[in-house]
Formats: sequence, C-alpha cells, structure tokens
Amino acid sequence: MNDRLSDMATRIRNGYLAGKKTVEMPSAKLLSAVAEVMVVEKYLLNSEVVGDTPHPTLKLTLNYAGIKPAITKIKRISKPGVRIYHGKKDLNPVLSGLGISIISTSNGIMTGNTARKNKIGGEVLLELW
Repeated sequence: MNDRLSDMATRIRNGYLAGKKTVEMPSAKLLSAVAEVMVVEKYLLNSEVVGDTPHPTLKLTLNYAGIKPAITKIKRISKPGVRIYHGKKDLNPVLSGLGISIISTSNGIMTGNTARKNKIGGEVLLELW
C-alpha cells in the first residue's frame, strides 16, 4: 500500500456509508495522529491501537448524530504525486467554518484553525465536513 492516508479516508467513508460502528486498518504514527485530531473535533468517538508491535491495528469508532454520520465528505488534498503546502496566510476555513482541514506542520498534526492561531503553515492532508 503506497498511500495509507487515502486508504484511511476511504475506509472511514465506506464505514459511514455502510452504517458500521467501527473501522479497522493497519496502524501508523501519522494515521494515529490524524485520528486523534478527528476525535478531538468530534468526527470520531474513539481511536485506539490494538495488537502488538509486529502488525498493530488502528480501531476507529465512528460517530453518528442519530442515524446521520458525523462526516458527510472526506477528501484527500495533498497526495504522494502532488504535495500541497499552504502558508499561514493561505489557510482558509472549509465551508465557511462548517468543516475542518487537517494540516501536518512542524509542530505536529493539527486542524487548520489551530495552525492559523499558531501562525504556522504546512502540508494540507485532509478536508472533511
């Protein structure tokens, strides 16, 4: 698998479309950090790493408001072939503040709003709403 983040986004999207409660995928540090941001922003209920060191699994608990999923759209912005970087002035709100962007910065993985407040830019990984 070349692009683990795209695989994560696809598994989350498919899990919501199928009405699943949990989604599992191979774990990585980047995926765990992105999942933690999504838990803080209430797009996921919980994320945990299950298993030991040879092949740990990342288990995500999806969040629903009644029967409506918390995420209606999840989009990969920066891809392995074309990396997208934004400076602190170029980080615009997603859907006028209704969604979030997840940014990889020199201070770690964070939302676009947090990066704007800290006055730092970085690679735009995902947008979701």
